[in-house]
Amino acid sequence: MQKLVIQGGNMLSGTIKINGAKNSVVALLPAAILSDEETTIYNVPHITDVDVLKEIIELLNGKLEVAEDSVKIDSSHIMNTTIPEELSNKLRASYYFMGALLSKFKHVEIYYPGGCNFGARQIDYHLKGFEALGATITMDGNKFIIDAKELKGTDIALNFASVGATINLMLAAVKAEGATTIYNAAKEPEIVNVASFLNNMGAHIRGAGTSTIKIKGVKKLGRAMVDVIPDRIEAGTYIIAGALLGENLKISNIIPEHLASLLVKLKEMNVNYVETANEIIISKCENLKATDIKTGVYPGYPTDLAQPICVLLANAHGTSHLTETIYTKRMGHVEYLKRMGANIDIIDNTEIIVGPTKFYGTDVEASDLRAGATLFLAALVAEGKTTITNIQYILRGYENLVKKLSGVGANIRIEEIE
Repeated sequence: MQKLVIQGGNMLSGTIKINGAKNSVVALLPAAILSDEETTIYNVPHITDVDVLKEIIELLNGKLEVAEDSVKIDSSHIMNTTIPEELSNKLRASYYFMGALLSKFKHVEIYYPGGCNFGARQIDYHLKGFEALGATITMDGNKFIIDAKELKGTDIALNFASVGATINLMLAAVKAEGATTIYNAAKEPEIVNVASFLNNMGAHIRGAGTSTIKIKGVKKLGRAMVDVIPDRIEAGTYIIAGALLGENLKISNIIPEHLASLLVKLKEMNVNYVETANEIIISKCENLKATDIKTGVYPGYPTDLAQPICVLLANAHGTSHLTETIYTKRMGHVEYLKRMGANIDIIDNTEIIVGPTKFYGTDVEASDLRAGATLFLAALVAEGKTTITNIQYILRGYENLVKKLSGVGANIRIEEIE
């Protein structure tokens, strides 16, 4: 087991280059098995979720050729094998193999997906969509068995614009007979990335990035390549770090449009930054203003950046309100921020944050990926030393965290727990 040790207070100056998006690559890798030939995914981040997905593909008899930042997948001999609990339980995105295997083989056996615990994250929307396409679903203990004699295109209206359900239903429908329309589809950039990959294989998907996606089924998918888009959540996390401690800190390899909801809030808080076509240059703001934030589906404020921005809100003058509307249990960071000095109360799904407060280093524990990001941001700005345990959550989503932050001036290291 490992821990992060951070001595806070160092200003951050230099450049942090953003890697490929976690939330894209975890869908692109399962999508690759739909090809009957060879596909290549570029700009692949080196994170633990990717390692698990590679292991699942190899279990299914896919052949992988891994380079520095790319993965080549030969899916010509993919076999339909039960995905065991010890693999599916390691990450939420294992559920994308449901849609991919159902599309390719009309049969799936997979155990319930794992990942961070954010409360109610049922996959009912995915399952109801599969049933609308013609599948039947049974449970054998904690294992899903999904069967279809054939998949037929249909109209599917999502009650909630779920990213996971939208992608999973695209995967399932891409080889279905006839046309499928997904209404109230999620519009996140990662969905556009996955649809582009499938279209490069020969799929017919139109409308990705809008609330209505139309899919015309095809019989065969072939050779293709795709670049993973830059990770807007990783970028947002380091942008927040720059607002706390930056001295012309440059965040490069980004798509500013994907970060618009965060950047608007930073302007409300009096943060100064310079935006170019693919980078943000940002410096510490001495007179942060309180603001209110409510998470929402894209292009609203992303739930994955709700926890990290708490550190900035706690440094602002006045009372801020942060309301979480996507997940019911995404507040595992609060008790530890309070331990470090923050003034935060929770009423229902809203955090009431009064600032400015001074953070002090102490021992804390990451309860999930973005809570872990929140804690390392607080540790960077805190007085004294902070030790963060359960860092396996953080390493799921932030490639080369220590190298990137120490490269711009942070005093941060990983140590083994004795």
